Amino acid sequence: MPQNTEKSPLIPPNDPWRDQSDEKDRSGGGRLDLPSSVATSGTLDQLVDTARDYARAAASDNTRRAYAKDWAHFTRWCRRKGTEPLPPSPELIGLYLADLASGSGGASQSTSRPLSVATIERRLSGLAWSYTQRGLTLERRNRHIVTVLTGIRRRHARPPVQKEAILAEDILAMVATLPFDLRGLRDRAILLLGYAGGLRRSEIVSLDVHKDDTPDSGGWIEIAPQGALLTLNAKTGWREVEIGRGSSDQSCPVHAVEHWLHFAKIDFGPVFVGTSRDGKRAADTRLNDKHVARLIKRTVLDAGIRSDLPETERLALFSGHSLRAGLASSAEIDERHVQKHLGHASAEMTRRYQRRRDRFRVNLTKAAGL
Repeated sequence: MPQNTEKSPLIPPNDPWRDQSDEKDRSGGGRLDLPSSVATSGTLDQLVDTARDYARAAASDNTRRAYAKDWAHFTRWCRRKGTEPLPPSPELIGLYLADLASGSGGASQSTSRPLSVATIERRLSGLAWSYTQRGLTLERRNRHIVTVLTGIRRRHARPPVQKEAILAEDILAMVATLPFDLRGLRDRAILLLGYAGGLRRSEIVSLDVHKDDTPDSGGWIEIAPQGALLTLNAKTGWREVEIGRGSSDQSCPVHAVEHWLHFAKIDFGPVFVGTSRDGKRAADTRLNDKHVARLIKRTVLDAGIRSDLPETERLALFSGHSLRAGLASSAEIDERHVQKHLGHASAEMTRRYQRRRDRFRVNLTKAAGL
């Protein structure tokens, strides 16, 4: 009997991963496939939705959205050049990377600014991921890609632009600008917990009150007399973060979270949710991580931090990562403890976050006898 080779899409047409701008993609690419016999075989049929969920969980929503934009940009570029994005061609990818680095690889016909090396490498990762989801392989080590990318790095590489660290005195000034209504209690808890935990903004808003409260949980919080224990499904896997109580209630992140949960009457589900327009009632919906970035920028301005600079420059200096950099720069403890707290695989990564440290504490010149 001939084998049925029809396929059933694992990623549905309305998934944000699918590139709606590419007709070829809509007709068959950009999906994970299962044999039609699986999708129509009784009890196995119910596993299709589960498999789709796992496929989507292979990367975070933010990553999938970014990679989808990378693929859409590349397919538009291919159409403008009169070529096709499928199957993968290392020679074509090399030309695309060169176009991005030279400043003529924009989405429109007009010349755009050259992209940074980091952005170009991210674009390449997005394309490799996209091809993988289509059952294809992009050989990133092919000489056409490696040689061009090496040349781009040598000619255009710059030291990374780092966001300003929010130091201890800064975070205290920022929380002092917040009111004491329900919204203010929530935002105070977000800033103090994010700072003391060295948390990413996505880690802050993904917290639940208990384990397995919601399907989209990224972790949960356990409050004890000594402090709070966060269990996080973080970027690098599961990790635990211990946050001790502060020296006063005004600066204590655990106290701030307790106050917020008490007055918001939250005992289940997301820790940080929206509030009503008047700021007096807690909603049911989880906060978006963009709220954390907006909160940081707003309170930085209100607290007068880096007031020596114009407002636009001040806003550009700070982001959600300013909290992680602030903890790494302010904590006067052994570097190994900071590394574990932030979940870094290496001490070198932790040092990238330290904006303020004694770089000459170890003097090899004197140690060598000079």
